[in-house]
Amino acid sequence: MRVTFLGHSGFLVELPSAALLFDWTEGELPVLAPGVPVLVCVSHAHEDHFSPRVFTLDDGHRPVRFLLGKDIRLTSRQRERWGLSEETAAHCLRLGGNETVGPLPGVVVETLPSTDEGVAFLVTAADRTVFHAGDLNWWHWEGEDPAWNRNMEVNFKRYTEPLRGRRIDLAMLPLDPRLGEDGFRGPRYFLELADIARFLPMHQWGDFGFTARFLAAFPQFTGRTVPVENPGQAFQFL
Repeated sequence: MRVTFLGHSGFLVELPSAALLFDWTEGELPVLAPGVPVLVCVSHAHEDHFSPRVFTLDDGHRPVRFLLGKDIRLTSRQRERWGLSEETAAHCLRLGGNETVGPLPGVVVETLPSTDEGVAFLVTAADRTVFHAGDLNWWHWEGEDPAWNRNMEVNFKRYTEPLRGRRIDLAMLPLDPRLGEDGFRGPRYFLELADIARFLPMHQWGDFGFTARFLAAFPQFTGRTVPVENPGQAFQFL
């Protein structure tokens, strides 16, 4: 499994049977293997997670399917604005939380609701399970109404419950420095909830040193956390 960090929350995960592209908005894609199917997953419509340039991948050179959070609407106006052909629109599937689909042969995708917008993706392919959280996170903001923060905690724990005890080979999770140490809440909970072999931080707004602060607070996760240092960085996992 080869993984390339594309920037912010964007990752390309290359498996022998398929390439999985998550929330690509910036950075250049590596050259994709000829003929290998591509599954494009877009968690939601926020500009730091969705760019209509993902649709240019449906260029006839390989099978491409798009899984879109349900808040991404394919209205006639939007399709015209994005230059989205009828053929490519037919390759798109909009999903809400708690759905299971098989968009490509040998690929199963489960969705979880998000505590912000859209969905998170749990993808099983080639005997590997990959999780991309999108904006599913324990958002706890200093100065926010205490009732809002309590409601966020309740929803986060409820939405992530299907992951309890699940074996996940790779999880891409928000580790957002804007929250300060409250940004540790989400990844800590994920790592204690599921059997995650490797954790790649995302949604760091370029502050990649925040991972070191997280690991200083929770050194027990050091062996499973793979620090991200710059866009274009590639990782190879067995």
